[in-house]
Amino acid sequence: MTARRSDATRAAILAAARERFATDGFERATIRAIAADARIDPSMVMRYYGNKEALFAAAADFDLRLPDLGDTPRDEVGAALVRHFLERWEDDETLMALLRTAVTKEAAAERMRSIFAGQIGPIAARLSPDPAQAATRAGLVATQMLGFALCRFVLRLPPVVAMPAEEAVAWFSPTVQRYLTGEVDLYFSHDR
Repeated sequence: MTARRSDATRAAILAAARERFATDGFERATIRAIAADARIDPSMVMRYYGNKEALFAAAADFDLRLPDLGDTPRDEVGAALVRHFLERWEDDETLMALLRTAVTKEAAAERMRSIFAGQIGPIAARLSPDPAQAATRAGLVATQMLGFALCRFVLRLPPVVAMPAEEAVAWFSPTVQRYLTGEVDLYFSHDR
């Protein structure tokens, strides 16, 4: 009985935290407001999560809901991923809160790193001509997707905000495709 109540309390805290962080952002969201939303005492939030950064990291534990790319032709994976990310960024305020917070808070940055490494990494490993490059390739995909999201949704750069989704796919997918499947010449001359 106690374990079920504990699980229910944790679930209520996380649901309230996700909503509050998405609505107010990391800085303005308070433990007191999250506790009120969960209808519990603020000390319970602290008991389960310790501090606001740890709560945010737990609340930001989500799935990028990457599409099953098994049937996607190899040369179309970049476009499929870019299209998916654009749709995902448009629909998820928690993801946007995580992006904004990751710029200034280490716990959020670590959460973002682990999400991208854990979820993009296997795709990069499967598609890479050299599996040893999978982490690098996944990181490069993240540079494109996170950079675009930062410019479109946080900084709101006018030409990037105005760009229709299919135009963004046309611009970004060749780069993402190259990061995932392209051959790389790693020879750099130091004599030049």
